[in-house]
Amino acid sequence: MYKESATFYHAGCPVCVEAEQQLATALDPTRYAVEIVHLGEQPQRLAQAREAGVSSVPALVVGGLPFHINFGASLADLGG
Repeated sequence: MYKESATFYHAGCPVCVEAEQQLATALDPTRYAVEIVHLGEQPQRLAQAREAGVSSVPALVVGGLPFHINFGASLADLGG
């Protein structure tokens, strides 16, 4: 079965960690292949996040659409 990719971007802040635990892990693993990207540890992925439409983290990108969850930090604050 084909899995749709989903990417969860965060910066490790408490808001981000809570969103990861509550949302990203709640996605059906038989339907979604979820990649977790910690931008504080992987700053080389900032451009990719920006190109995906992410303007703040935590954010979940599914099917090419970014969904911003609460507000932890803007990409500009992370160097993006």
